[in-house]
Parts: sequence; C-alpha cells; structure tokens
Amino acid sequence: MKVLMIARSTLFSSPGGDTTQIEMTAKYLRELGVQVDIKLSHETLRYEDYDLLHFFNIIRPDDILPHIEKTKIPFAVSTIFVDYYEYEKNNRQGLLKIVNTIFERNQIEYLKTVARSVKNGDKIKSHYFLIHGQKRSVQYIAERSSVLLPNSHSEYNRFVALYGVKQRYQKVVNAIDPAYFGQSVEPNMTYKNHVLCVGRIEGRKNQLNLIKALVDSGLHLTIIGKPSPNHIGYYEQCQALAQIAGNVHFIQHIDHKELAAIYKAAKVHVLPSWFETTGLSSLEAGAMGCNVVVTRKGDTEEYFKNMAYYCDPDDVNSIRQAVQKAHADPVHPKLQEYIFSNYTWRDAAEQTLQAYQQVVGK
Repeated sequence: MKVLMIARSTLFSSPGGDTTQIEMTAKYLRELGVQVDIKLSHETLRYEDYDLLHFFNIIRPDDILPHIEKTKIPFAVSTIFVDYYEYEKNNRQGLLKIVNTIFERNQIEYLKTVARSVKNGDKIKSHYFLIHGQKRSVQYIAERSSVLLPNSHSEYNRFVALYGVKQRYQKVVNAIDPAYFGQSVEPNMTYKNHVLCVGRIEGRKNQLNLIKALVDSGLHLTIIGKPSPNHIGYYEQCQALAQIAGNVHFIQHIDHKELAAIYKAAKVHVLPSWFETTGLSSLEAGAMGCNVVVTRKGDTEEYFKNMAYYCDPDDVNSIRQAVQKAHADPVHPKLQEYIFSNYTWRDAAEQTLQAYQQVVGK
C-alpha cells in the first residue's frame, strides 16, 4: 500500500504537535510495511502514484480542498480538531477582542485564513473555500472523506456536535516513542523535583498564568519551548514576570534525549492550556515518571482518567493547588504503565493501518 500524507505548508518551519504526530505515524507505518511519503500542501503532487491520501488539520480546509478537487483517490483525515474559541473570545485585546465578540468561531477561522494570506503571503488556494466559507468547507471535506481519524472519541463527538457530519471514524491515539522515552533513560539531576511545562510559548498554552500561580511557591518551574512567532509580546510578558519571581527558568531548544533526561528527574509536568486534544508532552512526562497536571478543557480526561491532576486555566489558584498537590503526592503508580500499554506510536500506526485497510483493503 502506498500512502501520501499531506500537511500544512508550515509543518517544519513552525513545528507543533501535528509535526510529531505525522513523522512518528509515518515512521511506524513504514515498519508495518506501508510505503509513506510526507508532502506539504503547497507542493505539486502526483496523486496517481498512491492508493490513499491522508490529510491533517481539518480546521485548515484551504490546505485540503485543492487536492480533493483534483483527484478521486480516497482520502482519510486526521481531524486534529482543536477549539480555541473560548481563549480567543476571553483573552484577546484590542481589535482582536472586538472581532472575537462579533463573529462566531467558523467566521473567525475564515478571517484568520484570509489574514494569513495578506500578512504571510500564504495564498488562498481554493475557490470553494473563498465562496462557501469555513463551516461548509469543513463539512464538505468530512462528507467526502473515506474515514476520519480523531485522537479520541471525545474529539469526534465535539466535531459532530459543531458540524453535524457523522462519518465513519477510527480513533488513533496521540502517543510517545519508547525509543526516546524509555526505561533506560538516565535522569538529569539538575532538574530533580522541578515542575516542567513543555510546549510552544503562547497565550493558548497559558504559561503566564502558570508563572503567576507558582510565584512564592518555593517550587522550581522550568519552561521548555520556543515562543510562537505571533506571540512574542506574550513571551516577553512571561520573561518579565519570571525575572521578578526568580524561580522560573526557560529553555528554548532541546533534543529528545536531553528532554527525556529532564522529564526523568522532574516531579511534575503541567499544561494549564485553554484547550488540549491530549498534550503530547503530558504523555511523554507521564511515561518518564512525572505526575501530570492538565487542563479539563478538551479531551484530556479520556486519556488520563483519574491518573492526572486537573486545573482550570482561567483560575490561577486552581493551577497552583493542582501543581502543589501533584508535587507533594507520590508519583501515580499506574500512569506510567498505562501510557506504555496504550499510547505508543506503534499503537497509533496499527490503528491508522486498520483504518487504511477499511478503505482500500488489505
């Protein structure tokens, strides 16, 4: 079987969780005997060389529509259906706050695509998208897909509730790679008992409230990640408060091996985000023996059940209490084993292959 994965044009220039998901899924699909190529949405492609197309990020329909309009080859979609509407509505300032008050979420996504085309030269590629807008474009893609591949049942249910399209789907888990995050990792004791937050630094990830929550807590907080290009002002706010707090450290870039060693030494990992489908770094940290603090907003409870500590991203005291309890408690005895048993990229690849086989046969 030959599969072409097609992703956003900025997949590698502005990497995120979807970058890891695509690369790791492809890696383990190849081990299962599937021929996989990864291409970017703006590239010229030879569809006829493949049995199946696999798209990612359904909330970016302009990256998908031009391709499905050119070929009749069946396609799957990893929805990666994030929903930042609450954050955008409650936390933006100035003109963006007005825009988010006036328009509903699909209109806002449409305006964001138009804005990217003006600001970044990210040309709009689909006439269908321009004419019909965000909501109808997403529905059009879902209706014509052979299978949807959400990261959880919760994600699929959220998608159906908003777009009203019920389509065949296969849950494909977000995951960790035991090749990097395994039992043989030696801890970097510089970070012994630290609180970690790993991810891009931006308002939606909520690092500023996390810093506020841990001021005068006596806990060492290490934030690992680069600032998002459009959130430099937010990053500067985080740095300014961190300098006052004195217990916060930043690391912009680190490889998987070093990161695993830091996870292994730390006590707690926290993602107090406004929304998470899962949070790959939460899975990685849990696999390395950290207690995990996560937002309730999104799909996290389906993954972590009663093995995590939950917080409200809008409540600094809620974040503080969850982190302090996670730091004081022993490491959860079942979380690490549960992650290795259910959430590896090998598991994700097997689930993906099962979905492929439903579409094109074995």
